[in-house]
Formats: sequence, C-alpha cells, structure tokens
Amino acid sequence: MLRLSILPLLLVGVAGVLGYRMNTPAIDSIPIAPADVVIYGRVWTGDSTKPWAQAVAISGEKISGVGDSSSIAAQVGPGTRIIRNGAMVVPGFMDGHTHFIYGGFQLTQVDLRDADSPKEFVRRIKNYAAKAKPGEWILGGNWDHERWAGTPLPDRSWIDSVTPNNPVFVDRLDGHMTLANSLVLKLAHIDRSTKEVAGGTIVRRPDGEPTGVVKDAAQNLVYAVQPTPSPQQSDAAIERAMRWAASHGVTGVADVSVPWFEVDALQRAHAAGRMITRVAVYVPLQDWRRMAELVKAKGMGDDWLRVAGVKGYVDGSLGSTTALFYEPYNDAPQTSGLLVTPEDSLRSWIGSADSAGLQVAIHAIGERANGLLLDIYDSVSKAHGSRDRRFRVEHAQHLRRQDIGRIARLGIIASMQPYHAVDDGRWAEKRIGPERIKTTYAFRSLIDAGARLAFGSDWTVAPLDPLQGIYAAVTRRTWDGKNPGGWVPEQKITVEEALRAYTGGDAYGVFAEQKRGKLAPGYLADITVIDRDLTRIPPETIEKARILLTVVGGKVVYQHQ
Repeated sequence: MLRLSILPLLLVGVAGVLGYRMNTPAIDSIPIAPADVVIYGRVWTGDSTKPWAQAVAISGEKISGVGDSSSIAAQVGPGTRIIRNGAMVVPGFMDGHTHFIYGGFQLTQVDLRDADSPKEFVRRIKNYAAKAKPGEWILGGNWDHERWAGTPLPDRSWIDSVTPNNPVFVDRLDGHMTLANSLVLKLAHIDRSTKEVAGGTIVRRPDGEPTGVVKDAAQNLVYAVQPTPSPQQSDAAIERAMRWAASHGVTGVADVSVPWFEVDALQRAHAAGRMITRVAVYVPLQDWRRMAELVKAKGMGDDWLRVAGVKGYVDGSLGSTTALFYEPYNDAPQTSGLLVTPEDSLRSWIGSADSAGLQVAIHAIGERANGLLLDIYDSVSKAHGSRDRRFRVEHAQHLRRQDIGRIARLGIIASMQPYHAVDDGRWAEKRIGPERIKTTYAFRSLIDAGARLAFGSDWTVAPLDPLQGIYAAVTRRTWDGKNPGGWVPEQKITVEEALRAYTGGDAYGVFAEQKRGKLAPGYLADITVIDRDLTRIPPETIEKARILLTVVGGKVVYQHQ
C-alpha cells in the first residue's frame, strides 16, 4: 500500500537527509515554482550519464527535477503531493508491439490460454456459449496446442455440438492459426472445393474436408464475413485496454496491424480527453496510401496519439509452422514455412510507404523472412537516400549470424518480445533443431553488435506485462520449469539493458526519445513505480514484482490498493 501525504517543507528536508545515500549529483532541475508531485524511491533514470537518483519532481505534465532527496525537497510546497514507499522508480514502461483494441476485446472474451487439454478447451467454449446470445460471435481464445502432448490440432467437430447457435472463431495464441466451427465455415464459404489461399493454409482431413483450422492469409476468408464492432463496442474496448495497460505500468504502446475502426476509436478517445495511454498507430502495409493521405490532411499527431506508420508481414509463426526458414522444419519436413505476402508486393508497398514519409514496421520471424526483409530495407534505403526513417523488424526471432550484424549496421530497430522466448523455448528445438536455436531471440548478440532493441509483448499473443518480459530477457527460464539456468543462456541480458529496451528503446522506436524514455527535467512525466528494486533482487524473483503506481503526463492513472 502506498502512503500518500502532504508534508511541510521542513519535514521533507529532514526525511531527505535520513534517506538514501548515493553517489549522484545533488540535483538536476528546472527552476520553477513548487512541484505538484514529488516521488521518492530508488530512481533509475534511464540516462546513462546520471543513471540513479533518489527523487523525481513533477510540475504539470512534465518532470521538473531529478536528484537526491534533500535537494528535491526545495521543490516541495504546501500543496505538493508526496509519494513514498516506491522501492524503484523508472521511466514509464512502454510496449513496442501490441494489438491494443483486440487486447481490450480479449479481456471479455473466451480465454483458452491455459486450457491444458482438449477436454478443457471444449468445456470453456461450451460454458461461454451457454451465456452468449444466439448469433453472437465467440472470439478470443489464445489456445496453445503445445500444452496437449501428442494431441493433433483442434477440429471443428470438438465444438460444433456445444455451439449450435453461435459462430466460433478462436485464435491460437500467436494469432497465425484459428479454429472455426461449422457455422463460420458456412458463412465464409469454406468447404472441400475451396481453393488454397496464397500465403495461407486451410487445414484439411484426409478426405479433403476442412478441419476448421485456417492459417495466416486463409484467415482472411473469415475476417471478410466477421462483423465490424460498433463504435460503442470499440470505445469500450479501448477504455479497457488503457486501464489494463496502466495497471501493468505501461504508459505508451506501439499499436500494430490496426484496423481503421480502431483508428476512429482512438481519435474519439483523444478528442474527448480520455487517453491515459500514449499510442503510436501502424495500419496494414497495403493501406499505405490511405495513411499517407491522413497524415497529409491532419499531420502525424501529438504526444498522445501518433498516426504515421504501416505494418506488414513477411511470414507466419513458429508455433503454426508458418515462419519462413531456409531449411525445412525438423518436425514438419514437408514445409519450410510460408511467405505470407508476395515479395513483389512487399517491395512495392514498403518503397511506396517510405516515399510517403511513413515509418515502416514489418513482421519477420523465420531466418529466411528476416534475410529477405533486410534485403528490401537495404535496397529501399539506398534508392531513396539517407533520412531518419527508423525501419523496424517486428519479432526478429530467428536470425542468421550475419543478419545480426546487418540489423545493427543498417540502423534497423529490432522490435522484440522477450516473453515469447521463455514460452516458445518449451518446444522450439523440436521445430528447428539445436543449431538454429542458438540465434533465436538473440538479445545479447544484437546488443553486442550495436543494434537498438525495443521490447514489447505482442499482446494478446502474450501478457501485457513488462515485468514478465524483463524476467524472461534476464533469466530465459522457460515457463515449464525445465531450463532453470536459462534456455540458450548465452543470450541473457542484464536488468538495466532490459529496462532500457522497455523505456528508451521503445521511445526511440516511435520517434519520441526527446520527450519520453528517461527521467530528466523537461521530459514528459510518465513514470512507473515498482514494489522492489529489480537490480538488487535475485533475477528469478523478478516475476514476483508488482506495479505500485503508474503516472502519465503527471497524473496518477493507476495506484495499487
């Protein structure tokens, strides 16, 4: 429980003298009137020249001082709000890769993430359907068939009898494979005569009948008939997502693969002054022209809502055996993955988006997908000339050693999700073998090569929780407990390196490093307070840490009760 109080200046000064003794400069501040808020704790500033302090002062929406507790006391006045008992104070966490509105929807949809058997999978859908209105679509899911040892992919026959009145379309947790019931297949006109979709797969039974599982681009057949949420539903989902982010210390997100109805919802929230999370929007790559027209008409936005990016796909995912590799999968030798978007389309759309001044972020997971994307980025940069474009590789999961150096040399941002490493690490080796996993989620190698990392979650694919991500990056202990010393341990990084990727790295990833990502005078007062100092506890206990307070723009948007 935080203790909040307003203390006379004299008492604060005494408290400062009795507080932490650290070898930090006395104070770094902007001379102003008394601060609105002062937060005391062990402050990690994110500024490599002055990494540690004891207090942060906030005036309005910005930081007015960072320094030792006794000096910051000079900014305390009769109306200053004092916040103590924050063991660690850090720049507001950011999440470099989310599907934000879908996260807001998922919070009220069927949850299959920890369903450990087909029986439990069916039970949860049955119970959810019993409360749903006839005709209402059942969405969400996040199931993981790797939890069902020896069991094949789910089949629509599992759920047809328990969902006779409701269309069902539930994702595998990576979003690249989804199970539809027979009602959905009928609506989407998917049957044994349906031709395969380029960049996707319709999984079939031996007789040619669809099982209900569709992968990657084949999912578009269903998306085309899925109802668009109403404005009221979208507004509620954005509200839920922002509150959820605040409760996990997240003050800003990069929001990728954004549907246009979400752009509208975010603009409504911004216009109404309801934003408590800063959002950078990346719409589908093929919509680059529409995004360019929007930017031309209205600009790129402001500190709350930046609308200036596009996001595309090279391949699928490792879990769905659709990530694109140079060599076949060990456990599925008939495939080496899928090129989800044709190469000529990728080259054309990326080039056009870059010419229009948009930031480009592209999903690439397999080695071949990453190699191809780096080739395209390199050729576009050379053709269009030097500028601050900040190309992003979303995921950069499986890399050839030579491509690690290329990412650094080309100045490309590696937007990565540490949670995936300790989740996929349970079974990744059976997919790609012991040699290819050596440069899987290569955090250490990328940092050592000089690459910029921007960490995130891929919510809803993984939990929107930077503390779990830091735990994963630092320990690499897989969730099944079978790698206590770390999975591919040579790719571990330090706590401060992980913190930097969740703060300054993410700020740089959305062109916000001059205003966010560190605690310094003049920067926006986006601050996260944690119940323990992550740098002074055993790394394996980081996942037990909790968020005490989240501040965005100088306002407390979450407080642990």
